[in-house]
This record gives sequence, structure tokens and C-alpha cells, in this order.
Amino acid sequence: MENAVKRIGVLTSGGDSPGMNAAVRAVVRTALSRGIDVIGIRRGWSGLISGDVFRMDGDSVAHIINRGGTILYTARCEEFKTEEGQQKAVATCKLLGIDGVVAIGGGGTFRGCLALSRHGISVVGIPGTIDNDIGCTHYSIGYDTAANTAIEAIDRLRDTMQSHERCSVVEVMGHRAGNLALYVGIATGATAVLMPEHPWDFQKDVAERIRNARLHGKSHFMIIVAEGAFNNDEIMKNPGSAAKVAEMIHEELGIEPRVTVLGHIQRGGCPNARDRVTATRMGYWAVECLAAGKNNRVVCHQGGTICDMDMEEALEVPHSISASEERVLQAMTGFEG
Repeated sequence: MENAVKRIGVLTSGGDSPGMNAAVRAVVRTALSRGIDVIGIRRGWSGLISGDVFRMDGDSVAHIINRGGTILYTARCEEFKTEEGQQKAVATCKLLGIDGVVAIGGGGTFRGCLALSRHGISVVGIPGTIDNDIGCTHYSIGYDTAANTAIEAIDRLRDTMQSHERCSVVEVMGHRAGNLALYVGIATGATAVLMPEHPWDFQKDVAERIRNARLHGKSHFMIIVAEGAFNNDEIMKNPGSAAKVAEMIHEELGIEPRVTVLGHIQRGGCPNARDRVTATRMGYWAVECLAAGKNNRVVCHQGGTICDMDMEEALEVPHSISASEERVLQAMTGFEG
């Protein structure tokens, strides 16, 4: 069957996530196997505007499946949000004969895809973000690797906290989503986990759980805080979710917590098997969509199956956290083991 596209571009945009390189590799290899030319676009939408591109072949993606970050680099681009910037990007596509673009990133990346598609360029988005906060897909590239990185760091912190009988408050990434905090909290046996999705009460959800753990013989406590746990004006006045929680613990309980902000360490490192395989499957599917003449699609992971859906519909799907994982957390917290 003849391909609906002859030359495609591939880019990564927004925050990087482990597995992006595996997705780029899959896009390139799948396209080449179908006789489709591939143009690598450096630095996301900014590179498409400026023409920072290069032709990709099999050698371009050799030995990158295990590498963290993204060989295409990534950046956020305010200019692309303007009509003038979008016209420049379209002009680059026309000049180079790019009739389809695969963009790997999060919700902001997909909104960029929509803008480009309205100018006649076929687009497919692949979810790549450690936050796992894209409502249309159950899984986004990089989430599992980031979670395991955080878990390893927290396990190391626990050793020293236990030795000194201290309370540790750890801030994990996630932007405005608590998926990572919830998952990591269950895996590390946290005393409490604070997330932005639901209102939380300090007395009930932190102080009482620390007291309960102490009454059960524990002398060290692990509090996991999503970076957006204070999803209101208060955190704007007092930036740093973990620091604010630690201050509240000290004032209420008289103990002096140690604060650790894991930060961007969660984005780095070699992708694990799940992220490599998921990224490869998604990259393959994205090219198949373009080759079949599909446009304006997001590749999704739903119930273990890779599929695609309309991008505008996908962006309307609200983000949510796992209700079953929340129930497990409720049963586990307060009995740190």
C-alpha cells in the first residue's frame, strides 16, 4: 500500500523523559522500512521555526535506545504560540517537503501539534513525560524510570533517617499531578503522601499519621510531597512544597524534618525495559498512522494496548490519578514498614 506521506519530521518538546530516544529510534527505523524519509528537528518547535534540522538514517539512531535524555534536544518555544511563529514553522515544512510531523512530549507539545495541523501539516503526538498526567493515555514514556529513580533515592534516604531517628520530607516532580508521588509513596511505604488532586488536611493527613506511626513503635517517618501539592496562592507566597510541609511539621510536632528535593535527577538516566519497549511500540504506531493517512492523532497506551485517538478529543480527557492506588495508599499509610 502506498504511503500517504513521503517525508516526515520528528521532534521532542517540553521536559525530557527517559525513553524519548527509544521513541525517536522507532520512528526513524519504522519510516525507513516503509521508504519514508525522516528529518530530525532539533530543539522542538523552536528548531522547526529556525530550520535547525538534519536528515536521519539508520546510523543516526544507532546505540541510542539505552540513552537517557533526547539526542534531538528539547526546548519550550514561546514564539510558536504566535501565528507568526507557526507560519515560520509551516514555511520550513514546505521548503523541506515535510508532510508529516511526529512530536514527542506532553500536553503543551500536543497543543503545538494542533496548531501545526490547522495549517495543513499532518501530525501525530507521542506522550513522553515523567508526570504521567495526560488523561487520554494510561501511561506516558519515562514514568516508570522516573519512579524507580525516586524510589532508589528514597530508599537511600530511609537508611540514614532510620539511623538518626528522623523525619524526612521528600519532594518529587509531577508538575500539577500527583501520579508520581502516589506511586512512589506506595512503593516506599511512606508515612504520608500529599498530592494536588484532592484537598488534604495537615492534622489528619500528616500530623496524625506521624503520631500513629510513632505509637506503633516507629521512630523515623517518610513524607512524600508532590511538587504541586500546594495548588493554590499559598505556595506562590511560600515556594517549595516540601519546605512548607517541613515547616508545618516542626511547628506542630516539635521535630525537625530533613527536606530533600529530588528535582531533575528524576528525568535523567537510562530508560528501563518498560519505557524502552513502550516508546518503541508508540514510535512504530505513530509512523503507521501517518503512512495510513491519519492526521491529528495521539498515540495512547490503554490497558496494555497501543492505539490512537483524535488529538482534540484527547486533550479534552481530564487527568486523574488511580482510584485503586489511592485506596491502597489509604490502607497502608501510618504503618511504615
